[in-house]
Amino acid sequence: MDSVLNPYYVDIVVFLVIYILLGLGLNLITGYAGQVSLGHAAFFGIGAYASAILSVKGGLDTWLSMILAVVITFVFSAILGLPSLRVREDFLAITTLGLGLIIQSFFKNSEITGGAYGIDSIPTPSLFGWKLDNSGYLLLVLVVMAVGIYALKKMTGSRIGRAWMVIREDETVAKAMGINTTYYKVLVFAIGGAYAGAAGALFAHKVSFIGADSFGFSVSATVLSMVVIGGLGSIRGTLFGVSLLYLLPEMFRLFKLDFIDMKYLDMYKMIIYGLLMVFVVRYRPKGIFGKTGAKLKSLQPHKAGTPKDGDSHA
Repeated sequence: MDSVLNPYYVDIVVFLVIYILLGLGLNLITGYAGQVSLGHAAFFGIGAYASAILSVKGGLDTWLSMILAVVITFVFSAILGLPSLRVREDFLAITTLGLGLIIQSFFKNSEITGGAYGIDSIPTPSLFGWKLDNSGYLLLVLVVMAVGIYALKKMTGSRIGRAWMVIREDETVAKAMGINTTYYKVLVFAIGGAYAGAAGALFAHKVSFIGADSFGFSVSATVLSMVVIGGLGSIRGTLFGVSLLYLLPEMFRLFKLDFIDMKYLDMYKMIIYGLLMVFVVRYRPKGIFGKTGAKLKSLQPHKAGTPKDGDSHA
């Protein structure tokens, strides 16, 4: 199959799927639970570095390293989610931005992460003696994405998901309904971070080298743009938003438009992202496929101070 599939196009799809995993995690935090995060790249980096360190410096099996990386990111994300208990909205965004910058600085200066030199020679996973590169790695990330989407659908459609959405609409109402907002806010950061950790582990073992610059604020801002444009609180919106913004620059490269100077592609990309953000926020505040609060009326109390049956102890 590797001889049939063009490695360049395979890599595009692989990195697209990795960004979709990042987007799903951030949409869970911001879209479903309403906790604005500008430091999602930190979770991405924790997953990547954890898997790289365990496999390269710890000598662990690649598969075990990737699984442990997700667990480690889950734990660290829960800890980093604690500031969300005291701050909201703009203050929460600034707090997560600060945490992201602190963690990136740690990656850049810590000995265990290789400092400014990063970590190289990260092994590619193998299955039954078959090295998963090109089409094999594509299959791996597609399976992980499918599992991630299925798990997200189950969570958001469950009691936990309903609790997150009530917190998003009105945290005071959520507390009045008996919802343990402290638990659910930390939980959503932990699970959303685990998605980013899985993306980070897959990224590290794909590129075989990682450095702190790969997990900066620009990554967080890009993923947030993808989620907002696609639609907050919508899996379909995440898939659309990530695919649109990730593939747009690749289309410029593919068609080699004469009026586009490839040297300035990153600048053009950010300009387009910004214009799309302004347009969507102005005309579609919830995003193209975003869900509105009208669908959440059934989650609110029938009368003031009276929780709806079945949700009083969420």
